[in-house]
Amino acid sequence: QVQLVESGGGLVQAGGSVRLSCAASGRIFTINTMGWYRQAPGKQRELVARITRDGSTNYAEFVMGRVTISRDNTKSTVYLQMNTVKPEDTALYYCYADVEVIPSFRHLDYWGQGTQVTVSS
Repeated sequence: QVQLVESGGGLVQAGGSVRLSCAASGRIFTINTMGWYRQAPGKQRELVARITRDGSTNYAEFVMGRVTISRDNTKSTVYLQMNTVKPEDTALYYCYADVEVIPSFRHLDYWGQGTQVTVSS
């Protein structure tokens, strides 16, 4: 019904920057909260940042001041700008969206397939 496709991951040097994008498509009436989670090998998936439809944001403490989440509602897309990246930022980054779907207007959660970010020291 709804697909989330991430892009923008890759290999980046410590101290550098990376920008992730996630575009939603499908039977969408409206998208409420969107966000980014990450999962490193051997660790649980954790919230990085999230943003509501009206632009209110929340950030995990470990990225505070280094990361900016934004969205373009006209494109159903959420972005994650990561600056001053560290080796511990290495993880698979997943996009998330709370979507009100057509035709039921139910609220359903969707996840992208993940995009790898690897930070070299």
